[in-house]
Amino acid sequence: MGVITFDLELTSPIPLAKMFKAAILDADNLLPKVLPQAVKSIEVLEGDGGPGTIKLMTFGEGSQYKTAKHKVEALDKENFTYCYSIIEGEVLGTTFEKISYEVKITALPQGGSLLKSTSNYFTVGEVDITEEEINAGKEKASAMVKAIEAYLVANPDAY
Repeated sequence: MGVITFDLELTSPIPLAKMFKAAILDADNLLPKVLPQAVKSIEVLEGDGGPGTIKLMTFGEGSQYKTAKHKVEALDKENFTYCYSIIEGEVLGTTFEKISYEVKITALPQGGSLLKSTSNYFTVGEVDITEEEINAGKEKASAMVKAIEAYLVANPDAY
């Protein structure tokens, strides 16, 4: 088994606490609203949202995948960090054992926030991921953050 890792950093004009609440704490409700073509629903199968919680994401009509099970590994509301893993689903295929994400949101000195994400792909065997595949993943993550950001700008009283 190997691990392929890549990092992503995105800045946003949305303040830290509001971005964390929307993008992390309320993502189950917000993502189907702002990205219905990508995410149809997210339901909690077991747990209370904290570590150990298992969620089922059902992808939207525009996705090549049907579902993915996520496990919450860590949630630190005081330090604005969130870690989760995809543990089941077509996304993993026969190539990956799991895919883990570590997200940390920090405040920017000039206002707004900085979202840092580290993705770890745990491979079943020797795997080469192309730069195109990595960039496609980064583009999807960026699009998700931009959709949340657009919603928050259009709905300033939300969160």
